[in-house]
Amino acid sequence: MKHKNRLFFVLLGVLLALALTLGACGSTPTEEEEPADVAAPAEEEAAPAEEEAMPAEEEAAPAEEEAAPAEEEAAPAEEEAAPVEEEAAPAEETAADPNSLPRNETLYFNGQQWGSVVGWNPYSNSNNNAMAIAQQDNARVTMFETPYLYNMLDGGVYPLLAAGPFAWNDARTEITFTINPAAHWNDGTPVTAEDVAYTWATHVKYNTPTGAGNIDYIENIVAVDAQTVLVQAKLTDEGAAVNPLIVEAYLTSNYVIQKAWTETLEARVGGDATALMADPAEDVAFSGPYYKYFADDTKVVMIRDDNYWGQDASMWGKLPVPKYLAHTIFKDNAAGTTALQAGEVDVSQQFNSNVQDLWLQDGLPISTYLPDAPYGIGASLPTAFFNLQSPGLDQLAVRKAIAMAVDYPTIIANAMTNQSATFDQVPRSLMNPTPGEQALYDQAAVADLQWVGNDIEGAKALLDEAGIVDSDGDGWREFNGEKLSYVATCPNGWSDWQAAIEVVAAAGAEIGIEITTNYPEWAVYQTVVTKSDAPLPEGYDIFMMWSDGAGPTQPWGRIRKLLSSEFIGMASNWNGNWGQYSNPDADAIIQAIPGETDPAALQEMYTELVRIYLTDIPSFTLMYRPQSFHTVNESVWTNFPYEGDGTNPPVPPLDLTDGWSIAGLYNLELVNP
Repeated sequence: MKHKNRLFFVLLGVLLALALTLGACGSTPTEEEEPADVAAPAEEEAAPAEEEAMPAEEEAAPAEEEAAPAEEEAAPAEEEAAPVEEEAAPAEETAADPNSLPRNETLYFNGQQWGSVVGWNPYSNSNNNAMAIAQQDNARVTMFETPYLYNMLDGGVYPLLAAGPFAWNDARTEITFTINPAAHWNDGTPVTAEDVAYTWATHVKYNTPTGAGNIDYIENIVAVDAQTVLVQAKLTDEGAAVNPLIVEAYLTSNYVIQKAWTETLEARVGGDATALMADPAEDVAFSGPYYKYFADDTKVVMIRDDNYWGQDASMWGKLPVPKYLAHTIFKDNAAGTTALQAGEVDVSQQFNSNVQDLWLQDGLPISTYLPDAPYGIGASLPTAFFNLQSPGLDQLAVRKAIAMAVDYPTIIANAMTNQSATFDQVPRSLMNPTPGEQALYDQAAVADLQWVGNDIEGAKALLDEAGIVDSDGDGWREFNGEKLSYVATCPNGWSDWQAAIEVVAAAGAEIGIEITTNYPEWAVYQTVVTKSDAPLPEGYDIFMMWSDGAGPTQPWGRIRKLLSSEFIGMASNWNGNWGQYSNPDADAIIQAIPGETDPAALQEMYTELVRIYLTDIPSFTLMYRPQSFHTVNESVWTNFPYEGDGTNPPVPPLDLTDGWSIAGLYNLELVNP
């Protein structure tokens, strides 16, 4: 049990479930009536490096450990070969109105889908489809699947479409793995090595974000035979793999896409790359357990494919428990929290202010992965980026003064309601708060570069010393005769980020730098910020974006995305360095780390990168954040993952959709069966 009151919560959940069941017979739940227009960052496809899989081939658990197996096995592929339309029909015949889904068959989410779905195209990074597509660390595998799954809790890499562990050759220049012979597409045809090879060839041919992000590290992917895949690394002049981390990462981060469907898509778009990535792909083939049932501007619903291959004894041994995965599109976090409190949301991947009050004060059957602050596993670093081309922000004194003046304890206490470690507890660096990452650099060596925050006098003195003063008496400092006036921005409705940005703006006023705030909708924001082949427009002087969380190549992948200049010039940059910072010394160290195996040398490299970051301050971390917010309401469903729940391998708190967290869908039980 997660909390002492769990028994009370479950009993209360039974009563609430009865009420919700009665309510489901009437009108649509409140959560399904909320429109919205922000979009979750589902498409971080371009940097497979980020999730790169350093992990251990030998850590793949046997099937019986991967989920509770069932006695019955999936029917052979040849018996399931009905076309998509024929398979979908039976589900449609018995499925409920998407506006009135059976509550005891539906798992409701919030905090992932913001705004309407654009498409279902696994080659594109512009789908705004958070329930189905996220090729990233812990890839989202509800509809499309990767060869392997990464588990952020134990660092393990477990087979999904693959059969058994992958293996490097002795020279570490090639990886070999095989496809599970039970794996098949929704049309019943088998998943083959040729599908894997053709997926890669298509990414390269059309220069998709996945292709662009991996072409410098993967030479080719070849189908040796129907089941065997050979991944060939790009080599240095010395014959070593350029970056073995990224080669491994490809296997846990990127989907296998059906060759036959890809050829249909290519014919439809006439071989045009832009059209290929813009195609909504409503007819896409998939291998995962869920597929599109309904989507509009109020909700997204996926329905279980009861012919899903994963029910074979070689994988999960059964189907996932919920028949429907539904995500109401809320206008903001407040609306999402209201629905969570009402039992209309089961899994909440959003910031819920003072989350502990939901059970301590309100007595609701709601809990988090950790029972006490910070309530989740701090893994990512929400960061304020400077637009280094804005007048004045090219000056280190201005950037450092703003960063020094920000009141971080207020951000953590108010914006995060203590769902973050403090910078006193975990000094700022490029590392997340986990013990493993903190041990990778020498904290004492960079202690003199730290700042405590809320240091108004120190920030003023720094600006005065640099000659950046208020020369006309209007209360605002000038640089080169121009008033220092900036706009700080983040997506509308992201309440924790907005609260943090307001604190940044207040810090500017304290030191004579005018900072106003602006909150565009996510659909606009993401388009602007991820366009790195042009200067950022007005209104984006200081802006928030995320960083990588926990992953098999971290902290290297996160540091790469915060500091590497390789992303400057990308038309669609979902990787990082959105402020377009460039430092050749940092680039050289980032490039060298993947080939280094000596722990002492690695610590020295990481320490130097932290020193560069704290010296140049191209961006600054505002808080520590969980990899995913994972708050659950057990009014209807129970047996969600929590710390010490006894699952083996442990199921991470990634909302039952990402990486090994998908295993949680097979463990759920109804509170009131």
